[in-house]
Amino acid sequence: MSKFTSDISGKEFSPDDLVQAKTLRNSIFEFIKESNPKFTRHSKLSIEELNFYRQKYISEKLIQEVGELNELKQQVIDSISKSQLISNETLEEKSIPDSFGSRVADKVASFGGSWTFILSFLFLLVLWIGANFFLFHNKGFDPYPFILLNLILSCLAALQAPIIMMSQNRQEEKDRERAKNDYMVNLKSELEIRILHEKIDHLIMHQQQELLEIQKVQTDLMNTILTEIRTNKTKSSS
Repeated sequence: MSKFTSDISGKEFSPDDLVQAKTLRNSIFEFIKESNPKFTRHSKLSIEELNFYRQKYISEKLIQEVGELNELKQQVIDSISKSQLISNETLEEKSIPDSFGSRVADKVASFGGSWTFILSFLFLLVLWIGANFFLFHNKGFDPYPFILLNLILSCLAALQAPIIMMSQNRQEEKDRERAKNDYMVNLKSELEIRILHEKIDHLIMHQQQELLEIQKVQTDLMNTILTEIRTNKTKSSS
């Protein structure tokens, strides 16, 4: 029987090893054509050459899958790092006023709302009343009904109220900034989850297609091997 010449390597092979290019799957045909531009549907090749390209195709697809995993991971990292939704500035670096008066207001509000202030103020009142009423027999610097003490208390209340309100307004502004940051953190987390879902969906769909194609190629390879084994058994038995 006359041998045939492979259109890929130019070597001669037995007619039993003949494979027509028109019988190949499109994926394998296109893969072979990438390295052999003159390869057409009317070309011929051997079983040995076909198995070589099949194994090479499977290897490259598996390597490509690993590369795509790393690429998708990098895309997720880049997309998250480029979406600067959260400011790097802290609350102290924002436009919240932090003057000397604001700090004093915070201190006054913090001290005015503590048990230290309440107990100290009660002790001062008891000392003031006791000194004027019992020690000086109501003839001291502020006799009953303690007009000077009432004046001091009125002035203290008049000054303390706006200072505490000033501190509360500043605290509310800080709370608004914190709420804004919390909102931005939640928004960024939502975007990250959406990006991850999209990448995972894309990866699953792409992997399924690639795995199906690889399984088909492996099935063809196994069928070819089984056919060769049966042929060799037939030849050996005859």
